[in-house]
Amino acid sequence: MEHSNRIKKLPVQFFATLVQKVGKAIAEGRDIINLGQGNPDQQTPPHIVKALQQAAEDPSTHKYSPFRGLTELKQAAVDFYKSEYGVDINAETEVAILFGTKTGLVELPMCLLNEGDLMLLPDPGYPDYLSGVVLANVEYRTFPLKAENNFLPDYNSIPTRQRELAKLMYLNYPNNPTGSIADKAFFEETVAFAKKNNITILHDFAYGAIGFNGKKPISFLEVEGAKEVGVEMYTLSKTYNMAGWRVGFAVGNSKIIEALNIIQDHMYVSLFPAVQKAAVEALSGSQDCVRELVARYESRRNVFISACREIGWNVTAPEGSFFAWLPVPNGFTSEEFADYLLERANVVVAPGKGFGEYGEGYIRVGLLIDEDRLVEAVDRIKKLNIF
Repeated sequence: MEHSNRIKKLPVQFFATLVQKVGKAIAEGRDIINLGQGNPDQQTPPHIVKALQQAAEDPSTHKYSPFRGLTELKQAAVDFYKSEYGVDINAETEVAILFGTKTGLVELPMCLLNEGDLMLLPDPGYPDYLSGVVLANVEYRTFPLKAENNFLPDYNSIPTRQRELAKLMYLNYPNNPTGSIADKAFFEETVAFAKKNNITILHDFAYGAIGFNGKKPISFLEVEGAKEVGVEMYTLSKTYNMAGWRVGFAVGNSKIIEALNIIQDHMYVSLFPAVQKAAVEALSGSQDCVRELVARYESRRNVFISACREIGWNVTAPEGSFFAWLPVPNGFTSEEFADYLLERANVVVAPGKGFGEYGEGYIRVGLLIDEDRLVEAVDRIKKLNIF
């Protein structure tokens, strides 16, 4: 039996090859320092785990929850956005509970676009955005994120024809993979651009909690008019180390939220109620764990960036997220450099090519191991005498 054409067209997971290379090296008994992953290394805070345990012992959570999620989780998302960002959200019409925000990112084009419609994606950007393109059978074009513009898009450089045809645009700040953040002025420009060109905005706020140097990343919805043109997706994976729990939510424009809810009525029928109750505890309980986590990432960032600069690597410190975006030395492509570090230093990094055409010339490093191992990774690279 053959796979459908839609399945055949799905993009090959670029990082599957990297995982295979790493697995082979580990199987050979080599001491690998893996900086190529994006999986949080800390445990979920105990009070959230306890909330799950208690909820799972309640027989009422063993039944189906309402199709569109627990009212208390939607209210927790509303209260969270009010306390964290000063944004007013309607719990009934402006919140959609998601099976992790990757699900929402992939299904949104199916909700809003017809076959052949055009959407715009950042380059470099999260590779799985392309999954939604294929499953919805739509067209896409990319807009470059360049260092000289702090990895923000230059809307004036987007061709006029693309602006006229595009119906949906994805943004992501703090940014994966570059670690850059956006300010209010940029989001104001984004709202104006969206209104002028009749383009819907999806802001992927996956790293919304993680900003450095005393700068808290702002929500797209903080800007006046944002709810008129788009939605924002927030995952608990990074903020609360709940990556395996697969829970997040979308907030914003009510028509878009309704579309997300409709498709999920047919595909998912809501996630395990005990997980939803634990998510309520995460959003509503003490946020000390979040502040501690951000401080940990900032300390790791500072140690790693300092070590890189000490060996002569001209790197820029990320402003947010738990990634660092580092230039590849002369004489290498990003994939060649990643392979070189794996073979010669037993250090794994993600080649920038995997994030798009404009990712070439960079590697992405995850600050997801202890500081001593980060320093050791740089020490190993120093011994290669590249810089």
